[in-house]
Amino acid sequence: MEYINVYGAGLAGCEAAWQAAKRGVGVRLYEMKPKKMTPAHSYKGLCELVCSNSLRNNSIDSAIGLLKEELRRLGSLIMEAADSTKVSAGGALAVDRVKFSDYVTEKIVSCPNIELIEEERSDIPRGETTVIATGPLTSDAMAECIAEFIGKSSLYFYDAAAPIVSFDSIDMSKAFFASRYGKGDADYINCPMTREEYEAFYSALVNAETAPIHGFENVNGDEKDITTGKRECEPKVFEGCMPVEVMAKRGSDTLRFGPLKPVGISNPVTGETYYAVVQLRRENEEGTMFNIVGFQTHLKFPEQRRVFGMIPGLENAEFLRYGVMHRNTFLNSPEILTPNYSVRERPEIFFAGQMTGVEGYIESAASGFVAGVSAAEQKLGRMAPIFPQTTMTGAMARYISRGSDTADFQPMNANFGIIPPPDIKVKGGKRARYAYYSERALRDLSTFAASCGLSGQ
Repeated sequence: MEYINVYGAGLAGCEAAWQAAKRGVGVRLYEMKPKKMTPAHSYKGLCELVCSNSLRNNSIDSAIGLLKEELRRLGSLIMEAADSTKVSAGGALAVDRVKFSDYVTEKIVSCPNIELIEEERSDIPRGETTVIATGPLTSDAMAECIAEFIGKSSLYFYDAAAPIVSFDSIDMSKAFFASRYGKGDADYINCPMTREEYEAFYSALVNAETAPIHGFENVNGDEKDITTGKRECEPKVFEGCMPVEVMAKRGSDTLRFGPLKPVGISNPVTGETYYAVVQLRRENEEGTMFNIVGFQTHLKFPEQRRVFGMIPGLENAEFLRYGVMHRNTFLNSPEILTPNYSVRERPEIFFAGQMTGVEGYIESAASGFVAGVSAAEQKLGRMAPIFPQTTMTGAMARYISRGSDTADFQPMNANFGIIPPPDIKVKGGKRARYAYYSERALRDLSTFAASCGLSGQ
């Protein structure tokens, strides 16, 4: 049997290993957990979700919803696990993170073609087909190895996770269940604010004390901290997962047009509307834990208790997990990778996951899918397939290879802006155009999958 290596057993690594194994290729899957944990990981299982438990919009006429459907039709392990462990979250797909991790772990360890090796790797072997999916929290040793391998400096940015509170500790005499505009089930807890309450909260938030940057998070010891202005370091924050205190400092109303947006939310009993609304989303199937939506943060833990305790309904909240901030690592991929996620100068080496510049859980899984299939096909002496650019999977692969300016490459979520425009005039506005994108993508994917033997059915 032919073998490949996969480094890292997160979403991208597990998807890559699974797809290669399905094609009859043996996989040595290396994962440093649980022998060595990162500052953001705590669970022993594979595919641990360290930020939100939401995989975002599940509607097929959204970019991320389309990507989910593409992966479902292709036979993605990650989507199989997500659909099997989902929790109620309105129009979003959210999962019970423990059950999700356990589901993937059981599939991987029971697969006869996959050998799970609990060992940290800090090398890139020559002549061995290898998928590197060590994630945004790649160990220092591996990061140094990658930087040396590509001959250029890796880029860094910072990611943040929102706090989780227990449902029993939320004062539901002040908070209420409701969905925005009444769409879908009323799965979100809403904590309403008057103008006076919001202004007091805002003042406390922008003046709260942030946690110190640890050595493993330090980009450059001679630059400014984004939240304090001190010349310590300058974390580069991804706009899609910005700490709430950083967002707040952009203006007093920024939060009211973002995570605290009150539009479309009213009290289902009184009909009252509010100046600002904090939403909480279910964390597990049982509904015993809820995360504060959009409140990823770098505040010190006592400050989180104090400031977030000013939110009506959360005065006595029990924090099951505080928000944290950690370093993420990604490559200047357009200079390095092909649309198959292989290295141009060393085609037996593949990268997958957020390190490549795809941002998000499902995007990472999609990159792992492509890298795993491509690595297996290469090992079997066959041509690796190139996904159509009209599909979200293919559009992301193009974005990280040649679809972006290499001088200022930034991580990207799935979005319709990276897909080629319609080849016909689509009437009916943005919604009709997005529906067209999705219909075209799934049609082209069906033809492509049939020609390459990639159907998951």
